[in-house]
Amino acid sequence: MFQNLDLFKTAISMARHSGLKQAITSQNVANADTPGYRAKSVTPFEDLVPRTTDAFTLRTTRPSHVGPYTQFGHVTAEARTQSDPNGNSVNLETEILNSVDAKRGHDRALAIYRASLGILRSALSKQ
Repeated sequence: MFQNLDLFKTAISMARHSGLKQAITSQNVANADTPGYRAKSVTPFEDLVPRTTDAFTLRTTRPSHVGPYTQFGHVTAEARTQSDPNGNSVNLETEILNSVDAKRGHDRALAIYRASLGILRSALSKQ
């Protein structure tokens, strides 16, 4: 009954998206000195979540489809304007900020999950 709650699925998707973002950031840092390497980025989680005009309706793509965000994100090569003379486009300062953003996103997902779990536990103990 409670295993298909959309709030839990969304929190898990947020955590996985943050993990993917952290992995891509670490890959960029690892290739910071590789000639010709193009830095990669992940589509922001906010851009992947369906938007609705009404807060109480979900956007559906087919009649049998109602659910939360299911993909983790799309990895793309960034089109940065500046690059090193060897053609590398990794900027370590940007990667540090991306890493911090991924950590914050993961922490936010865990906070949502814990709060939702606490509410669910509280509701079940009142019966």
